[in-house]
Amino acid sequence: MAKISIIGSGFSGLSAACFAARDGHEVTVYEKNSAIGGRARTYTEQGFTFDMGPSWYWMPDIFDNFFAQFGKKTEDYYKLKKLDPGFQIVFDQDELLQIPAELKALYLRFEEVEPGSSVALHKFLKEAQFKYEVGMKDLVYKPAFSWLEYANLRVAKGMLQSNLFSSVSRYVKKYFKDPKLVALMEFPVLFLGAMANKIPALYTMMNYSALVQGTWYPEGGMHQIISGMHKLALELGVTFHTGTPVEKILVEDGEVKALQTPGGSFECDGIIASADYHHVEQQLLEEKYRNYPASYWSEKTFAPSCLIYYIGVDKRIDKLLHHSLFFDADFKKHAGDIYKTPQWPEKPLFYVCCPSKTDDTVAPAGMENLFILVPVATALEDTEETRNGYFDGIISRIEAFSGTTFKENIIYKKSYCINDFVDDYNAYGGNAYGLANTLGQTAVLKPSLKNKKLGNLFYTGQLTVPGPGVPPAIISGQVAAQELLKALTKKHPHETTI
Repeated sequence: MAKISIIGSGFSGLSAACFAARDGHEVTVYEKNSAIGGRARTYTEQGFTFDMGPSWYWMPDIFDNFFAQFGKKTEDYYKLKKLDPGFQIVFDQDELLQIPAELKALYLRFEEVEPGSSVALHKFLKEAQFKYEVGMKDLVYKPAFSWLEYANLRVAKGMLQSNLFSSVSRYVKKYFKDPKLVALMEFPVLFLGAMANKIPALYTMMNYSALVQGTWYPEGGMHQIISGMHKLALELGVTFHTGTPVEKILVEDGEVKALQTPGGSFECDGIIASADYHHVEQQLLEEKYRNYPASYWSEKTFAPSCLIYYIGVDKRIDKLLHHSLFFDADFKKHAGDIYKTPQWPEKPLFYVCCPSKTDDTVAPAGMENLFILVPVATALEDTEETRNGYFDGIISRIEAFSGTTFKENIIYKKSYCINDFVDDYNAYGGNAYGLANTLGQTAVLKPSLKNKKLGNLFYTGQLTVPGPGVPPAIISGQVAAQELLKALTKKHPHETTI
């Protein structure tokens, strides 16, 4: 039985802990914050329960598959509700596009917007399903140590048929002309951290999940997923130490031997780092043991950070759905302010999650729970003055759309931005989503899952393979755990417990 230490308790850390413990090892998770969950933590204030980070539940089969590998079902830990409409895009006060949960209704909606587009949608989604089958069942489970991993005929054929070398933007515009439909089909890749003309068309597989599998909600909030994974980890015998930041990784004879924390050092046979990759390398490891120099990170393309507002309102707000995307501003200008000339946007697009439309437990009766997210560039100067400067304009735009004035009814407000991501997660540049999934940062071209100088140190999470997002993070933890256990078995071939 090996002693395995996990740094960080986000989705990838919890996943890695579960898989390592399933195989009989002694697993300990060290979390710097006081609560489990990483970016998916939760907090309650004045009767409002806020999910601090992820709010979209897509790719339900990935969650099902995770729990199934432990002989469990998703419903053993939380209940899901399918949202209908799944979400809406607001183009101005009078023009919006709601996405129905049923595919037949979706085809009719497309026809209303662009006659003939339902035929194009059928073909588009069929191809997206193929990409999803290849991408989420083959590609993402590769550790990406070598391109040879992708050399089998099915995977290679799948990569070529998935339009890997075309962009999402070019691919979408082959099928749809109406700008509203183009915006709908391009929007999911915003979570991948680059403009649609920089993201490989492989990632239109996300449209399959969004439009065919649908948008779901775990009753009680997204933190129920974390609670479920935490409970499973405890059932498997994992030990957790919260409020315990790791200060240093101790190395001896070319292997990691222990973690140094404020409470002392803890010996281990292997480490999986779910904390920020850059932080682990630059702050916890001596220079000679790092995969990459500091300059490597400054040259990478990062997904955005976010300006988030957690808001409690003591009245109901009309017309908002659980998920509403406000595309009532110049998308190209906002994207340019993130990726081309990084600066605070003049008039940003933003996203509103209003879970109280679905869940009575997240707000007091008759009130609304709002999570407002504005994508912004990383490494900007983050001040309270800047945060406050955006607030009134955003609230005014929501009021104009909803026909409900509620600024004076806001009884709770908290902002969260770049400085908080750095303080809470040691996030490089205050990034929120990790590395952008550009072609030059795909698979083998991402930061390596393994430390190339220390055979028993592996990395997991949004800065390594397979990439940003909750399902990929869960998969990343699984792959990292499997690769560490392989490394330990190879080192101790006669010790069958490893």
